[in-house]
Amino acid sequence: MQPAAAKWYDRRDSVFVDFCVEDSKDVKIHFDKSKFEFSCVSGTNNIKQQNSVDLFGEIDPKESKYRRTDRSVLCCLRKVEAGKSWPRLTKEKSKCNWLSVDFNNWKDWEDDSDEDLSSFDKFSEMMNTMGGDDIPDLDGPEEEHESADSDDEKMPDLE
Repeated sequence: MQPAAAKWYDRRDSVFVDFCVEDSKDVKIHFDKSKFEFSCVSGTNNIKQQNSVDLFGEIDPKESKYRRTDRSVLCCLRKVEAGKSWPRLTKEKSKCNWLSVDFNNWKDWEDDSDEDLSSFDKFSEMMNTMGGDDIPDLDGPEEEHESADSDDEKMPDLE
């Protein structure tokens, strides 16, 4: 038995843990309010993997779910206290060598409020549905607005 490598990230109402196991079989996940257990058999060598995590905060076992793909098993742990950030996944401060932060999905949401986000979404939707043909170009062509500030140069398009 060996632990499966995993990445985790925090959201307002859930914590996500993505176990990086390819071709997993016999996936078993048990959610408890303060811990969860993961086990599976993975790869062509049928490696048995098992993780047990004492969680930083409490979760709702009935609302927590997981999804298996060919490359990983993603667990969504529903927080009991939505809106409270978790500085780490585990109860203990010690570092687990199999666990890392998923910086690609990490988002600092503590400063955001749901109301701000929903009003921003409504504003964006309103702007997208407005007709753009009859809006006058108040600035004129861009070339006329050359500035001495070199930071305002056009950036090349990303590929």
